[in-house]
Amino acid sequence: MLRRLYDGTIRLARHPRAAWILAGVAFAESIFFPVPVEALLLPMVLAAPERAWRYAAIGTAASVAGGMAGYGAGTFLFEIVGRPMLEFYGYSEAFAKAQALYNEHGGFIVFTAAFSPIPYKVFTIASGVAGTDFGAFMLASALGRGLRFFAIAALLWRFGVPIRAFIERWLGPVALAFVALLVAGFVLLKAF
Repeated sequence: MLRRLYDGTIRLARHPRAAWILAGVAFAESIFFPVPVEALLLPMVLAAPERAWRYAAIGTAASVAGGMAGYGAGTFLFEIVGRPMLEFYGYSEAFAKAQALYNEHGGFIVFTAAFSPIPYKVFTIASGVAGTDFGAFMLASALGRGLRFFAIAALLWRFGVPIRAFIERWLGPVALAFVALLVAGFVLLKAF
């Protein structure tokens, strides 16, 4: 099953509208979607390494735009949209702790969430609710998301063939490691 999913994602990465799909996933992931952008970015760059920089730029721009929507949801629609979303994902307690931290470390927290496996979506909404300076939010989001996606694109562009061979040979353990990193991000969030 994992092999079929991987092969399907590689086929999707070659689709003529793959860049639009990437943009949609990156936008949604910054607000509510639980699947990380890398789930599509990696196979897209592996399938078409000559488009690595374009895909990283699309992922960054769409993710930051989604972050702006999350910020807007936090600012204007928190009670209607934001709070139910946080409750749906079980982030209400973590959200309250994160909001308190914003008083001290707003920009750094947003950058860390944008760059690391910590769920960025929680911090986009929290930034709007906490009233984080919008300019600082945008700068931290663009830097964090850009560094993350361009670093992945650079590594895959430079070492794509060996990395693809490694992934295809060790698909099970690689997928397990990816899931472990995702879970670690959620655990880190709960620790706040």
